[in-house]
Amino acid sequence: MGKAILVVGNRSFVSNVRTMASSMGIRIVDGKNAEIVKSVCKHKDISSVIFDDDTYRSKDRDLCLRTIKAIYESKKDFIIVSSRTSPSAVLEAKRLGASDYIARPYSYREFLAHLNTIVQKKTRISCIGGGTGLFHLLSGLKDLPNIFLTSIVSMTDEGGSSGRLRTSFGILPPGDIRRSLVALSNVPEIMNEVMQYRFCRGDGVAGHSFGNLFLAALTEIKGSFSEGVKTLSDILNIQGIVTPVTNMQATLCARFEGGAVVKGESKIDLCEGRDPGLHIRKIWHEPQAECNIDAFSAIVNSDLVTIGPGDLFTSLATNLLVKNLHKAICRTKAKKVYICNLMTKPGETAGYSTSDHVREIIKYMGGDYLDYIIISNTKCSGRAIRHYAKKYQHPVSFEKIDKIQSMTKAKVIMADVSHETELVRHDSVKIRDEVQKILDK
Repeated sequence: MGKAILVVGNRSFVSNVRTMASSMGIRIVDGKNAEIVKSVCKHKDISSVIFDDDTYRSKDRDLCLRTIKAIYESKKDFIIVSSRTSPSAVLEAKRLGASDYIARPYSYREFLAHLNTIVQKKTRISCIGGGTGLFHLLSGLKDLPNIFLTSIVSMTDEGGSSGRLRTSFGILPPGDIRRSLVALSNVPEIMNEVMQYRFCRGDGVAGHSFGNLFLAALTEIKGSFSEGVKTLSDILNIQGIVTPVTNMQATLCARFEGGAVVKGESKIDLCEGRDPGLHIRKIWHEPQAECNIDAFSAIVNSDLVTIGPGDLFTSLATNLLVKNLHKAICRTKAKKVYICNLMTKPGETAGYSTSDHVREIIKYMGGDYLDYIIISNTKCSGRAIRHYAKKYQHPVSFEKIDKIQSMTKAKVIMADVSHETELVRHDSVKIRDEVQKILDK
């Protein structure tokens, strides 16, 4: 007889899990109380356990903890499912030995993805970022064997289509979420083209992408942006999970050299009406954004966490600023990998070197938690350098490794990880291969 999963919870929960797991061909065993759990967990055909925290915690907390202890002592991987959505609940589950934490409400597809990850003992990778950098990274990583990807996406964009929908409907900006969904999609390519299609004409729709409008509609139908994202994830049959870093509306603010304050990611990004050589001294959110529980849990339970590639302040640091995200980063046992930018950005990182980028990442992480830094040593052509110079952009300069290692314990990896077409970009395949090397270690 094949492997089975022990489900500890009330009758309704066990029945629900049995229905979901039937598509995976997994046998479900019902664990009704602590003594049964202790006995059944010893069976060799039990591969893992799902524990419904809600069933026991409200009735008898001591019984709840004894049952979890019995599961832990069996040395089986187990998932805790709970309605508690605080970081402390996730950290408590981790401290008690849980392999994963699923917060309610969840979608069937996401639940099965978590379950399959435990059963197949997949490597869990969480990717923090936004924009095209995150898109290219995910496009490469999804081809790695036996991995479970979570894309944690920045939520402060208020320009273009995302900004208009944010203003009109009060929803979180959908643009970067849409890109991650497409990157991880397993539907026919034409559907991805439709999701990325941007209307060029039409009153009210010109400038909008179809995917942004689709996500706005699903948000209205499902009642929240997070539920809209989960529904679209199901429709696109994505390989992994895409989640906003926060469920709160927040504005990114920056103070520049000289004291000027600019509010709004797009205004910071576009650098209109200010000296492009000025540097950012500090960024913050108004109001303070709090980490989405799904993002927090993903990081805490990951084996590897990537930060970047992406604009240093408007795609990366804006995520690291989110309340409790740095707590997840410092508490996780995952290896942390920073993928350094290729080009400087006027109005944000003019003249920045690799050590300048690393310094800012460490600053907004709240400490040196990095384990690896990937820096591209791909040579840019003269044509590309001249093209970017017209836009006040230049290749990120690299000093001696000693300078970087004076500020971090991380191992610096110099590698050919970019390519040049019309733009200089990180190469999805090359980055994937470097991440695979880190996993192999």
